[in-house]
Amino acid sequence: MNFNFLSPVSDLVLAHNELLESQALGRKLRIHSTQNGIPDLENVNIAILGVLENRNDVNYIGEEFQLNEIRKSFYGLFPGSWNTTIADLGDINKGESIEDTYFALKEVISILVKKNIIPIILGGTQDLTYANYRAYDNLVPMVNIVNVDSKFDLGDSAKPIKNNSFVGKIILDEPYNLFNYATIGYQTYFNSQEEIDLMDSLYFESYRLGQVSSNITIVEPALRDANIVSIDLSSVKGAEVSLNQKYSPNGLDGKEICAIARYAGISNKVSSFGIYEYKPSKDDEITSMLVSQILWYFIEGVNFRVNDDDFSDENNYQKFIVLVDSEELVFYKSNKTGRWWIEIPFLSEVNNKLKRHTLLPCMHQDYLDACNNIVPDRWYKAFQKNSV
Repeated sequence: MNFNFLSPVSDLVLAHNELLESQALGRKLRIHSTQNGIPDLENVNIAILGVLENRNDVNYIGEEFQLNEIRKSFYGLFPGSWNTTIADLGDINKGESIEDTYFALKEVISILVKKNIIPIILGGTQDLTYANYRAYDNLVPMVNIVNVDSKFDLGDSAKPIKNNSFVGKIILDEPYNLFNYATIGYQTYFNSQEEIDLMDSLYFESYRLGQVSSNITIVEPALRDANIVSIDLSSVKGAEVSLNQKYSPNGLDGKEICAIARYAGISNKVSSFGIYEYKPSKDDEITSMLVSQILWYFIEGVNFRVNDDDFSDENNYQKFIVLVDSEELVFYKSNKTGRWWIEIPFLSEVNNKLKRHTLLPCMHQDYLDACNNIVPDRWYKAFQKNSV
């Protein structure tokens, strides 16, 4: 297995780890060290992977960074009553070129996902999401991405890729594997009206910060439907993070970002998870601790995954049919978890990207809206994308 790209976790962190209590997370991980090499991945469920690449930052001025503080904070936490085995594979260093780093990341993610191991990517800049997406080229036919971010990051796809403009490349570069792109926590004043209109015209989903803060549960269906979840730390409000990390007085708070991470973990579909735009500073304990807690909640979610999306057995679900404007909407409710889905109909005359009946995660509220003759927004967008 080709993991030559990976460098071990620093001896400094490992020495710190030795001083931790025996129940701490760091003492239970399989860690890539200089002494022992890359750990055995047999029965590993989750692998942490640092990527020290930040050259595509629009403000890049040659600064280096490392992830030691995050590792120290994370290793010092205590696990929940978990039954997952976690490995820390160390870091992918900057390649000769940024493309080399992308290639290395793509290879490692592809190997891990094939082995049913969920990679958690701790990144430099968020354009690494592009390499994460490309790792799926030969894995799944259509990919759904959720970006937790104050901006859409669409950018001008004709220009070179940057950390604030990588999504345009994802949409327009072949092979075209993107089905849905959802942004959670966007702030209108950071996005041009053209970008907001483009998101609408492509039938992508976007959840404003205000919507998310007033009802965090609205983002759960989008996360349940995602293959890749990418978090930009600048979506967190300035008061919650350290000096270099401060971006905006408004943003998600610590509880909200951790709840989003837990929803991503619980999703049976999420198979890679990334946290990007980490910028260490002298007073850094607070950001590294927040990142550690985001990781903790994601892993907690993975431990509570319930396989409730098998609808082949009628005893597993209840089925509801609602007529809205001469359109028959079919809802399913899992008996195990109470989660809801809605059916997207099959259009035989269209070059169809989806299976015969694709089930789209939704909320109980979508069913109640349908009963009041309101077409659920997620259903409408998925239906339109499927008709294109």
